[in-house]
Amino acid sequence: MRLPSIQCLTTDGLARSHAEQARALCEAGAKMIQLRMKQAHTPEIVNVVRDCLPVCREADCLLIVNDDIEAALEAGADGVHLGKKDLPWVSARKLAGSGFLIGGTVNCLEDAKLAVSCGVLDYVGVGPYRFTRTKECLADLLRVEDWQAILLELGDLPSYAIGGIGLEDLASVSALRPNGVAVCSSVVCDEPNKIIENYQSLAIAWEQTKGMNLCEI
Repeated sequence: MRLPSIQCLTTDGLARSHAEQARALCEAGAKMIQLRMKQAHTPEIVNVVRDCLPVCREADCLLIVNDDIEAALEAGADGVHLGKKDLPWVSARKLAGSGFLIGGTVNCLEDAKLAVSCGVLDYVGVGPYRFTRTKECLADLLRVEDWQAILLELGDLPSYAIGGIGLEDLASVSALRPNGVAVCSSVVCDEPNKIIENYQSLAIAWEQTKGMNLCEI
């Protein structure tokens, strides 16, 4: 399977629902969406995933669920993204089996070592790059030397730079050489009625700085 180099996250607290955000992202051309429904319980997440899946399938877009592997599996999502306080990565793989995408969060070199040694992850989100208003209890911002050490440790494990990344950051993020970027605020929060324009502008800018290369898993 090939992973797109831009992953888009939906978020709580907007006039547009998560399903509406996902539909707009698909219309914009997004190929990987993570539903990040921090305020919802499993049944609600399942319903939203099932609402989004036909649209995502038509757009050839992967649909990932943040945190809730039970909802992801029940609804038939393509995968789950698990932070350090969620179900352990190895346990998630045992539960999900093969053919199901599992991503993890990496905030430091020790996290990167664990991500590699567990042998079950399909990709990781590395950061934070800068402060982001969509996440509480943010980890310390990574320095350039942190990025270098972490990405070297990850080796061939696909990595997405995460944390408040906007258009103005893409050139410097690209220079760090992750496989891709995960974005939220700059696409769905900033002028939320312009999600399509926001995504397409970011995709063009990323292509210019790094190229829309795909990371093989």
